[in-house]
This record gives sequence, structure tokens and C-alpha cells, in this order.
Amino acid sequence: MSNLQRLSIQLNKISSLPTSIGEMRSLRHLDAHFNELRGLPPAIGKLTNLETLNLSSNFSDLKELPETFGDLTNLKELDLSNNQISALPDSFGRLDNLTKLNLDQNPLVIPPPEVIKEGVEAVKIYMAKRWIDILVEEERKSMLEVQEQAQTGWLTRSASWLKTYATGVSATVSGFLSPRVSRDPYLDQQL
Repeated sequence: MSNLQRLSIQLNKISSLPTSIGEMRSLRHLDAHFNELRGLPPAIGKLTNLETLNLSSNFSDLKELPETFGDLTNLKELDLSNNQISALPDSFGRLDNLTKLNLDQNPLVIPPPEVIKEGVEAVKIYMAKRWIDILVEEERKSMLEVQEQAQTGWLTRSASWLKTYATGVSATVSGFLSPRVSRDPYLDQQL
């Protein structure tokens, strides 16, 4: 099965694809239309040689696609018509080789219908922008965490240094005052 290039499983009332589908790395054409697919396993993203994919007419069953869908970078033709998909995964913007796309009869919100009407290139641009926006936001959050950790670390180090410095100053002052002046245990505890 690892050398299989074409798989046609249409009209079979299949409700799910096995995770092992991801092991069919040579697969170039997958036709699973007119089934009862409820979703796709994340392993679908491992089919990086896939060029055509027909998941049309799974009607009320197929509602979403996994984020790994964007890993199908060799995909050229995609038919998702007659399903219940409301949003394409954000990774969809990575499908640079996609030239044919059918999204008819889906209650899509992302991308909006006006973008879909403009064609496959408009959809790819819209989804690529969403993907970039997500990556930028993740990078921004990561930078904020680094800054927060750096500031927290600096404050911790500053407080520790201040305590050490104050203890040293206290000892120095005590030494200058008089050898007979005793140290204040309360002050030492506070420092």
C-alpha cells in the first residue's frame, strides 16, 4: 500500500479514514466523495505528494478539516463541495500549488463568501494572510513572555543584590560605630 498512487473509495458510506492513511506517502489522488465522512485524521497532512483530493458530497457529516491540511503542499485540485464546512483551517494558506478549488454548498464563514466568489487565488491570499497574522501574534506573545521573564528575573536578581548590599552596609556601619554596639536582631531579620 505504501506505493499506492490512486485511491478511489467513493460511494461507500465511510464515516472516517484511518490514521494509517498517513502512511500512504506515494498517494497522488484520493477520491472519497459521496461518503459519510465526519472529519479527517490529522495524519492526512502526511500525504505530501497528494495532488487531487475529492471530499465532496459528504453532506451534513463533514464539518471541519484538521490544521494539518496545510501540509498538503503539492495539492493542485480540491473539491469540498456539498459539505457543512464553516471555516477552512488557517493552515490552508500554505497550499501554494492549489489551482482548482470547489467550495460550493458549504456554510463557509472563513473565508467569507465574497472572497470565495473571487476564486482560488483570492481564497489562498486571504487564508495566507490569516496564517501570517496567527504566526505574528504567536511571535508577539512569545516575545512578551520573554520580556516578562527577563523583567521578573531582573527584579528577583535586583532584590537579592539589594539585600546582600544592605546586609554589607549594615555590617560596615556596625563596625564603624563601635565594637561595643550590638547588632539589632530585628534589623538583621528585615535585611
